[in-house]
Amino acid sequence: MTSTLRRRPAQRRSVERVERMLDECALLLDEVGYDALTTKEVARRAEVPIGTFYQFFHDKQGLVRALARRNLEAFLGRITERVATADLSHWTDLVDLAVDEFVDMKRTTPGFSVMDFGEVLVTTGGVPVEGSKQALDGTHENNAVVADRLRGLTLDLLDAPVGPGLDRALLVAVEATDAVLKLAFRTDPRGDAGLIAECKQLVHRYLADHLP
Repeated sequence: MTSTLRRRPAQRRSVERVERMLDECALLLDEVGYDALTTKEVARRAEVPIGTFYQFFHDKQGLVRALARRNLEAFLGRITERVATADLSHWTDLVDLAVDEFVDMKRTTPGFSVMDFGEVLVTTGGVPVEGSKQALDGTHENNAVVADRLRGLTLDLLDAPVGPGLDRALLVAVEATDAVLKLAFRTDPRGDAGLIAECKQLVHRYLADHLP
């Protein structure tokens, strides 16, 4: 993957500054939207000089890409923590858990409703901002990166057949989940409960042909 940072923070103070800038970016996405988001305002609210911003990020797009990566790591971390304490009797339980965590992040995580894993929609259901569909690594579409990361979790937890068939099935499942959950949040800003349930059933039925 290509880096979203000009340089990686090495000292604790630098790490804290980068995290503050990402925090303020997320809050501003909720408050003013992507178009009105500026590097100057992010730096001001994070209480860092604008020069410090450009030490770590190339531009606004680089900042947003870094936030997308942080969102993905947070999502995967939440799933891993839940799995460690949950009583999962079947892979469908893992599907439900992942969908529930995503929905909860949409509802509670700053900026996540505007830009979850990188794709920025200026308006609900609108056309994505150019380049944002490949925000996570600059080469592959975001859903392909998410599917690949979820594949690692799936193989760790399930006795699943390794190979291109499973890879393709997980990508299709992620694409389908993304589409239905977008519809759920267009229908209701909090996420339409009926559509969320339908999303889970859709993925259950599709993956039943690919997982034991």
